[in-house]
Amino acid sequence: MKADSYRFDGSGKCRLDKLATNSKADGIDKEKILAMTAENLQKMAALQDAFYADGREGLIFVLQAMDAAGKDSTIKHVMSGLNPQGVQVTSFKQPNSEELKHDFLWRVNKALPARGSIAIFNRSYYEDVLVVQLHDLQKGYQMAPRVLEQDKDEFFAQRYRQIRHYEQYLYENSYRVVKIFLHVSKNEQKKRFLERIDNPAKNWKFSASDLAERAYFDDYQRLYEQVIDATAAKEAPWYALPADQKWYTRYLVSEIVVDALEHTSHNYPVLSTEAQQNLQDCRTRLEAENS
Repeated sequence: MKADSYRFDGSGKCRLDKLATNSKADGIDKEKILAMTAENLQKMAALQDAFYADGREGLIFVLQAMDAAGKDSTIKHVMSGLNPQGVQVTSFKQPNSEELKHDFLWRVNKALPARGSIAIFNRSYYEDVLVVQLHDLQKGYQMAPRVLEQDKDEFFAQRYRQIRHYEQYLYENSYRVVKIFLHVSKNEQKKRFLERIDNPAKNWKFSASDLAERAYFDDYQRLYEQVIDATAAKEAPWYALPADQKWYTRYLVSEIVVDALEHTSHNYPVLSTEAQQNLQDCRTRLEAENS
């Protein structure tokens, strides 16, 4: 699948400046892509139905990105192909006072889906090694000196290890984690910010803090590379997808969702001989009622 070109599973290094942010390098026909996206949405619906009925695995999609990269619209347009009864979306904002009293994975555990269900994380525990690391927010944590007095690199190397182990733990407990980074260019982000400022219907999406974070755009890119390299694994891969063209991003995400569902347990439960006989008895009773 096309998305495999943007997959990182620990076997190679991520270099975002070498990756496309649009579809030009892939030689894509937009009309064909739109049709293929629609087909994928239908596949997703069928696979999810069996996945939900099977109930032996849980599936977690992590979406990370710079501001205005299209996380919300991706969730809205791609995940609309899924039955909302079996999907939960969690947006991880800045931790509140209660969450800060616990370890950084505490609030994530509360958002884990039941097996047979899908969780979509709009931002995630990765904020604790991205924003926190960039702005040295860990210095204000209420933690023991033995933790906070560590060298900064050591502190976050430790967190990378904890994340790898946590995702491995989930895999070993019948969950799959798929991580997606929407790779938007700095020019496209500027264009979308201006649109949010100029369009009254989108004013609410823009904040002065978005512009403040934009000043660190290149720093975030380097940090994302580091985070992807440190936490990518075959059981929990990263995809760094081009995000300048939303229609292409949505197609690639739909590919990833279909692929993930195809690799999960998605067989309809097989009834026992006794249960099948009971079904036939019920059928006979219903047919007799009609007559």
